[in-house]
Amino acid sequence: MAELMLQLPQSNPAQAREWLKTLQPAAHARNVGLTIKLPCAPDWEACIDAVRAEEQGILLTGLSNAVQLLWAQSKGVQYVAPYVGRLANDGRNVWALMEACVRVQAHGPALLAASIKTPEVLAQLVAVGAAAVTLPPASLAAWCTDALTQTAVQQFDHDIQASLKIPQR
Repeated sequence: MAELMLQLPQSNPAQAREWLKTLQPAAHARNVGLTIKLPCAPDWEACIDAVRAEEQGILLTGLSNAVQLLWAQSKGVQYVAPYVGRLANDGRNVWALMEACVRVQAHGPALLAASIKTPEVLAQLVAVGAAAVTLPPASLAAWCTDALTQTAVQQFDHDIQASLKIPQR
């Protein structure tokens, strides 16, 4: 495992430092990149600052608008994670926010998109330049095959069989 993203269960800065005293050496010993997942919310700011003071990578999750994106950038976090499906369900302009996230990636933070419900949304995220996405294993398994591809494979197999027949003279 190259990277692990862990969510802290409390906003208490002192508790965050205690957890990091255990997590950081364990990750380092196993050569695993560690990123701490925290909510993109002002009431977690002290915890965000404490984790950042420990020189630990941070993912701010639940990002929902451009003001939060600018705040995350000012905090020096490594990743932001908007929930694409939740934003779409709320009627938000998802793609304007995704494009804004991608534009700030050059100077941090990177876009890690979550709550992806269809392969078409995944394709759009790849097209706009998302740095990373999270997908449940069930989605990966379901999207690895496609009916259109299977039809093409059947035609491919049929064409091979036809090309192997020796013409009659």
